Amino acid sequence: MLGIGISNKPPLILVADDDTIMRLLLREAMEQEGYRVVEVSNGKECLDAYTAVKPDLILLDAVMPIMDGFTCCQELMQIAKKNLVLALASLDSGSGFSNSLISTLWDRTPILMITGLDDPDSVDRAFEAGASDFVTKPIHWAVLRRRVRKLLQQGQVYKQLEAANQALQQLAHEDGLTGLANRRRFDQYLNSQWLELAQQRSPISLILCDIDFFKLYNDKYGHPAGDVCLQKVANVLKDTAQKYQDLVARYGGEEFVVILPYTHAAGAVHVAAGMQAGVRDLEILHSGSAVSQFVTLSLGIATIIPNFETSPLALIEAADNALYQAKAEGRNRIIIKQI
Repeated sequence: MLGIGISNKPPLILVADDDTIMRLLLREAMEQEGYRVVEVSNGKECLDAYTAVKPDLILLDAVMPIMDGFTCCQELMQIAKKNLVLALASLDSGSGFSNSLISTLWDRTPILMITGLDDPDSVDRAFEAGASDFVTKPIHWAVLRRRVRKLLQQGQVYKQLEAANQALQQLAHEDGLTGLANRRRFDQYLNSQWLELAQQRSPISLILCDIDFFKLYNDKYGHPAGDVCLQKVANVLKDTAQKYQDLVARYGGEEFVVILPYTHAAGAVHVAAGMQAGVRDLEILHSGSAVSQFVTLSLGIATIIPNFETSPLALIEAADNALYQAKAEGRNRIIIKQI
């Protein structure tokens, strides 16, 4: 069962009103419902508090000094748009648009406008500014409580959908045994990096590595032990590839692959040597190996500066040929090919 990971804390309400008595009444009403409350006295303070505390709902007075509620609502919407742009920019081209971006939309942070202006123009202005709902003064407290509950319930549903979607996305891109990226995620990331690096004329390296004589290891120690071996090797590879843009994936069976954007051949060799040494230092006994008493790696490296006339397949084939050569020459070694 997927863990949703929603906070067990009571919802946090941000109250923005310049009237001290009204703030006190709103605080008491919300705290009686079991909610946590943060108070501010104008729109500018509301923006600062929103960024600092990330409330679950905002109760926003329409008429305030320094910055009124309508302007504040518009500014909050601009923050949401900026967050959306940043979230989209963080996605590589193969990932697509996901419900995880719901967190940047106002369904996640509803705004309930409180206004003494009940004319149609003011109501329209409130919704156009980004308000989710409104109540008029003098406040009908039972109505306010119902509308707050409704908006919070809607927000909770969006949070649950987002968390479930993120969990499903993680499963779709993750190898179940090792926790590394899977083949699908590898293909997506390589294609997106290829296009970006082709524009920048920057290098990319690929490391393909294979656990030496792994079939014999499974035959000798059994598949459960083989799974544990794969997990330990995967952890070494993941820990050695420290740069934030490197991606380590399980390529299939006992084979792993590492994408190293912005990495020349010398840098890739350094990373590969660290991975090889890290696996050797695990000292996993392998009596069936012809090259060592412990589990070892063979690694093939290829480096290229991408362009729009070639495809990532050329890089994969070169790394695969290098790995084949490493095995043919006795295993437990690193071979590099530059395209």
